[in-house]
Amino acid sequence: MTPMIDIMKQEIICALGCTEPSAVALAVAKAKETLGEMPERLELKVSGNILKNAMNVGIPGTELKGIEIAAALGCIVGKSEYELEVLKDCSESDIREAQDYINKGCVCISLKEGCQEKLYIEAKCIKGDKSSEAVIQKFHTNISSVCRNDEVIYLSKQREENREDGKYPLTLQDIWQFANEVESGELLFLKEVVEVNSRIAEEGLKTQYGMGVGKHLYDRMMKNGNMDFQTFVVSYVSAAADARMSGCTLPVMATTGSGNQGLTASLPVIATARWMQSEDEKLYRALAISELVTIHVKEYIGKLSALCGCAIAASIGSACGMVYLLGGNLKNMEYVVKNMVADISGLICDGAKAGCALKIATSVAGAIQCVYLALDEVQVPNHDGIVFGDVEETIRNLGSLSNKGMLTTDHVILNMMLEGQKQ
Repeated sequence: MTPMIDIMKQEIICALGCTEPSAVALAVAKAKETLGEMPERLELKVSGNILKNAMNVGIPGTELKGIEIAAALGCIVGKSEYELEVLKDCSESDIREAQDYINKGCVCISLKEGCQEKLYIEAKCIKGDKSSEAVIQKFHTNISSVCRNDEVIYLSKQREENREDGKYPLTLQDIWQFANEVESGELLFLKEVVEVNSRIAEEGLKTQYGMGVGKHLYDRMMKNGNMDFQTFVVSYVSAAADARMSGCTLPVMATTGSGNQGLTASLPVIATARWMQSEDEKLYRALAISELVTIHVKEYIGKLSALCGCAIAASIGSACGMVYLLGGNLKNMEYVVKNMVADISGLICDGAKAGCALKIATSVAGAIQCVYLALDEVQVPNHDGIVFGDVEETIRNLGSLSNKGMLTTDHVILNMMLEGQKQ
């Protein structure tokens, strides 16, 4: 039982704002702390996926977007001990100082040439003949190396706990068995997920952020006096994404390094439990299923990808959690995974931004549809496209689609976004 708990505690962490700019700010903060003084120049080299996801997203507590301001703020106010809450001490004066730093041409950002790692950030601080460098790779808080004046002063050991052949040893059957048999007290740590992520969802429902996808859906439902389950669930999770993508200062509990994945893996399950007035114990067991299935799928598609992790992984996880809450069994959960892979596997990731709330709304609505079908024992036929008879093989196919089939797509998306920045 214990490894499942360890996996969740390792992959579910608190984050402020989008995790890609937060990771950029974290690397810069570590490099600046190592230098020990304000650098004259900051050089940042990142992978294409980091640039894509940090380019257009709002920075919490500011009305600004993008990787430059995240890097500058990391240099000015960031504290590496806060990890993905690195910018939580940011003030108005810090924002002005960061903008001045950028306007003076002190921040230089480029793609890391020949980088094969999807999650890679290299931050270098320079003052006179002194320099420092911090590198983050593989996952958002993994500071893999730190240098001072080109001398390595820290080199991390790659995280491999709980893994076999580079993958967490999970299957849907193991996850289902764990969630049903684990002592309820061991899942109480998930209360923080419920409280933190519900808070930002409720903030998004009452205040206009970004496109206000969730707020508009919810307000229309209330105005019409027609409370329905699907709109309630979809509006709840998309409102949280609206707030998070548009600079809300509330933190979220992220899953596998992504705040939006954390919201999508948890809030549909939380909203379903509230709709059904489920007991807390049942909610926590359903959340454990959702989180672990999300982690399981992400192990195959990767931390960052050309596929939308919220739609492809987290909404599959939340669909499984909803199956549990609605009285389904393991077979129904396997059906819902196959149905989801057949339904939404082509949703792309074109960076973190306000429009993510739309993708989340679509994927969660699809999840509810697939849950209903699975509970009626309706499943996509075997060998229907990339769906195979073996559900684990189907998940592996999803990983192959992400890591092999979508490589060109990822490059095309990034090039389009870079061209859009020039217009």
